[in-house]
Amino acid sequence: MKKPIYGAIAASVILALGACSDAVQNSANNNSVADSAQTQSIDNVLMAEFKGPYGGVPAFDKMDLALLKPALEKGMALSLADYESIANNPEPPTFANTIVEMERAGKELSTVFTYWGIWSSNKSSPEFREIQREMAPQLSAYRSKITQNKALFERVKAVYESEELSTLTDEEQRITWMAYNSFVRNGALLNDADKKRYADINQELAALHTQFQNNVLADEENYVLYLDESQLGGLPESFVKASAGAAKERGQEGKYAITNTRSSMDPFLTYSTDRALREKVWTTYYNRGDNGDEYDNNELIKQILTLRHERVKLLGYDNYAQWRLEDRMAKNPENAMDLMERVWPAAIARVEEEVADMQAIADAQGADITIMPWDYRFYAEQVRQDKYALDSDEVKQYLQLDKLREAMFYVAGRLFNFEFTPVPDGKVPVFHEDVKVWEVADKTSGKFIGLWYLDPFARQGKRSGAWATTYRGYTTFDGEKSVLSSNNSNFVKGAPGEPSLISWDDAETYFHEFGHALHFLAADVEYPSSHSGVRDYTEFQSQLLERWLLTDEVINQYLVHYQTGEPIPADLVAKIKQASTFNEGFKTTEYMASAIMDLLYHTTDPALIEPDSFERDKLRELGMPEEVVMRHRSTQFGHVFSGEGYAAAYYGYMWAEVLTSDAAEAFAEAPGGFYDKEVGERLVKYLFAVRNAMDPADAYRAFRGRDAKVEALMRDRGFPVVEDDKGD
Repeated sequence: MKKPIYGAIAASVILALGACSDAVQNSANNNSVADSAQTQSIDNVLMAEFKGPYGGVPAFDKMDLALLKPALEKGMALSLADYESIANNPEPPTFANTIVEMERAGKELSTVFTYWGIWSSNKSSPEFREIQREMAPQLSAYRSKITQNKALFERVKAVYESEELSTLTDEEQRITWMAYNSFVRNGALLNDADKKRYADINQELAALHTQFQNNVLADEENYVLYLDESQLGGLPESFVKASAGAAKERGQEGKYAITNTRSSMDPFLTYSTDRALREKVWTTYYNRGDNGDEYDNNELIKQILTLRHERVKLLGYDNYAQWRLEDRMAKNPENAMDLMERVWPAAIARVEEEVADMQAIADAQGADITIMPWDYRFYAEQVRQDKYALDSDEVKQYLQLDKLREAMFYVAGRLFNFEFTPVPDGKVPVFHEDVKVWEVADKTSGKFIGLWYLDPFARQGKRSGAWATTYRGYTTFDGEKSVLSSNNSNFVKGAPGEPSLISWDDAETYFHEFGHALHFLAADVEYPSSHSGVRDYTEFQSQLLERWLLTDEVINQYLVHYQTGEPIPADLVAKIKQASTFNEGFKTTEYMASAIMDLLYHTTDPALIEPDSFERDKLRELGMPEEVVMRHRSTQFGHVFSGEGYAAAYYGYMWAEVLTSDAAEAFAEAPGGFYDKEVGERLVKYLFAVRNAMDPADAYRAFRGRDAKVEALMRDRGFPVVEDDKGD
């Protein structure tokens, strides 16, 4: 998932936005910038307050790339003026005149970044990428002027150490701590020379992160495989039609486009009977950023790791992972790696079993091959049919995108009491014709909660994967603000006049990302900073929502055949449930390989790292099965090298999975199952509504009555379990 690039700027400062810092300009210069900026009117739509219905909505219909750079420059000036005003307030520092004012600061720039996020993720172009490349260092320098502002830090420190702190609400105390902690962790206590170097490093990193991201996107756009009818063997009709549509969009009518994205690669490798083409598609996908050309990312990885290491050494840490995990649930890289090591042996042992099953089928067919990575999905599908008589394409006929959306609305209604009503086309501006919008309200009171935007389909200029974000989060400190939430996917659009059919894995992803949206919509917090996430916790709520896809209520009402309308047969549902842990070795191993490599990259002296050989050598030491590769190979690992949100923290998906498995057992044990009223109320109160206004460990204990246990995860994945009383 992709978290919002910016919420309120105050919240982004608390999160450090990639740990930026810089030497502060003298007050006279800053005040001159501020005075100049404040005399200008807000005549740029990208900076203007949202207008229109629903408490105001983004003017996506008026987005003009020519306005972006001026908006960024002016927004930064206005934001710095806000922070300088706080820093230079002659009154003694208090929560109200310091922390609360920081929550208000930079609203114009926050608005700009709503549009920046759309250009970056949903409708990128060479012109935008040039602006992104140019502005990334400037944005880093801007953030540094805040996080390294001595006077501002002294005021935050004074509030944090004041007697007033004990009189504040729990949420107010937490956001004060987050503000103080962010300043300290981002160099507020360094000497001036080290602050300057810290800031310089951040500007260099900002440029490198942007270049890494754009290199991957370039490889995704540049490598499209066009097939003719003779090369379609084994491919399902729905995929063939969708590929024809993708080719037509690219000016290649009469051909079939296999794009260089997971949503296209995965089904092709699962069904294509042409082994040579499978190898070609596999190689192209997993070589993104690793082709030895102008878009190669190996040297960028080395530079990024070196700069990150130098920066945290300035703060006194041994390695980047120590710094990154200090304020996460894991607390340190040793705890994160311990979880990985507890699961890894079972995962690779399961891969060995899975490969043996595949090889047996290939041998029986006289294929005369040894299973290779580009064969895994193809033969796994045959094993699935052989062991469970479960045909993934048969299941797909019952997984209509629109029906699954209705299923998600049903779950939201049962658990959260939400009602979704479509907004008529044209009432709310959107940035692409595929985007649809729904009103969200409380079913009982009718109270308006917010809007939900959906951008479901892949297209050129849209980054791969699936993510959720917000254009406005719920707050009450300056009057109640409604939520503007968004889900974004890269599903292959169905042929004209036909529904879009997706795989079971994609259906789980759909529910997963909707879980993030519900986390936004259910929020009940006062301040923007309470929406900042703890990375090894923020995936938990979304992973948990996946569990409702397999509830009887969803299956019986919404999984219907796209042609006949008949409900999915009970025997097919039984096969799905029986096969729920099928291929778990592959899925767990490909993910964990990426998570472990992330930790290794950030606990090893970069001077000892050459990315291409480091990845290969460390995976060999881990006993990585040769039939499986990292889910995200190093050169395309955007979670880690396109920014710092998941750097040294990709393990967080597994950490969250432990919570997910344990929480799911709480529902399974309840009288009402997954729709149990009492457990559901605790779910909303402690796991969704509270956001980050409470320490995540405390929130989970309030829900469960204890810490989560890793044994629940092992049971979920069908791995051997040794019961103990150790909580995670």
